[in-house]
Amino acid sequence: MHLPRLLALALLLAALATHAAEPTAAPTPQQVREATEAVYNDPDLHGLKAERELRFKNRDQAKEPDPSSDTRWLRDLVRWFSEAGRWLVWLGMAALAAVLLVYVWRWIGVRGDAAGGRALALPSHVRDLDIRPESLPDDLPAAVRALWQRGDSRAALSLLYRGALSRLVHDHQVPVRASSTEGECATLAVQHLDAGRGAFVARLIGLWQLAVYSARLPDGNAVLAVCDEFNVRLPRRTAMPQSPA
Repeated sequence: MHLPRLLALALLLAALATHAAEPTAAPTPQQVREATEAVYNDPDLHGLKAERELRFKNRDQAKEPDPSSDTRWLRDLVRWFSEAGRWLVWLGMAALAAVLLVYVWRWIGVRGDAAGGRALALPSHVRDLDIRPESLPDDLPAAVRALWQRGDSRAALSLLYRGALSRLVHDHQVPVRASSTEGECATLAVQHLDAGRGAFVARLIGLWQLAVYSARLPDGNAVLAVCDEFNVRLPRRTAMPQSPA
């Protein structure tokens, strides 16, 4: 459809060239401008030009690679790590909250009875150790000293620890439970006794823990010194002498 118009343009340009060869018939600049504008404004020729430009433009764009497709996997990986990190933070916070709840529950269990003023059923045993007063010798320090000097050190320390627990529960109203650990017993003694008695109980329990958990015996002089202080630091209820400074 464009061929006839192209031929007409060629004929027009040829005619202009012919007239240009004759000096008497040369076209004026106005005639040349009008002919050029007529050809440029022809709708068919203009559409052909636009179509070619659009075709070439689309071809060039198709050749250019999409840079976003090369980094899409990297964005997906970063997004996955971000989501996973968020879940790990939440899980860590939940675990920390659980640990805190267990700690608070144990803290309340150890101290709640004394703080609430409730009467406790006195335990007869603390972790398989018999702490009933009738199960212990009347002169407990002398019995411990005799066992130690005879070489039966484990039995001497066990008797010393049992006697201390019995005095704490039955004579000094320290809320030791059947399930209390050595550390809990020492903490309760420090909280419910005066400073001197609390420190003495902590030192006595430390001797017992050294033999049980470290598999080595404490110094003999330290054991005999605890025996000498036992009745003074942890007297029976019927005789409550003033604690030494």
